[in-house]
Amino acid sequence: MDTLLQFLGLILHIDKSLGVFIQNYGAWVYAVLFLIVFCETGLVVLPFLPGDSLLFIGGAFAASHEMNLGALIVLLLIAAVTGNTVNYWIGRKIGPKVFNTNIPVLERFLDRAALQKTHNFYERHGGKTIVIARFVPVVRTFAPFVAGASAMDHGRFQLFNTLGALIWVLLLTLLGYFFGNIPFIKQYLNVIVLVGIGAAVVPIALGALWKMTRRGSKA
Repeated sequence: MDTLLQFLGLILHIDKSLGVFIQNYGAWVYAVLFLIVFCETGLVVLPFLPGDSLLFIGGAFAASHEMNLGALIVLLLIAAVTGNTVNYWIGRKIGPKVFNTNIPVLERFLDRAALQKTHNFYERHGGKTIVIARFVPVVRTFAPFVAGASAMDHGRFQLFNTLGALIWVLLLTLLGYFFGNIPFIKQYLNVIVLVGIGAAVVPIALGALWKMTRRGSKA
């Protein structure tokens, strides 16, 4: 029992104990990293699993030759793409059924008009949302589910799903590979990622606000 709890502890905090895991379980680390990324992106009930830091630390260990960089990147890419795809189809199958329920209690809290608005939003801006969401913890877990629930076109979703996975995995893994052993970057990784996302999101938000203001003034 203690061994199982210790193993689960390593899994939940593997971004902080990856070295210990490699020492104890060797090549099994690749399967575990694959499952963690797949579950974090594919199952809406597991948004708490490590994502950004896991990719970064994995790259750092590849730099010290404790992991193979090529194998790591390929596995993480497959996990990220397939995870989002599963999440999309769960949302596609479950989302409309939930919103079309005839249960009185649920009908009070579900807004079908909001679902239609969400669908329209994803048709216009879903691509950017899927890509940017990759870098935002928790949001990246729910974005593909919402895309599926709002019936975003599957081909369009997969295009931006794959693009987002490529940028996310390559950027963070290679940053870890080249800079992962620099204490400052390791310590403030989450802050650095959030600043980068802010630099991408703020111009988009300001542009949307400007459009809304222009429409309001014309009305």
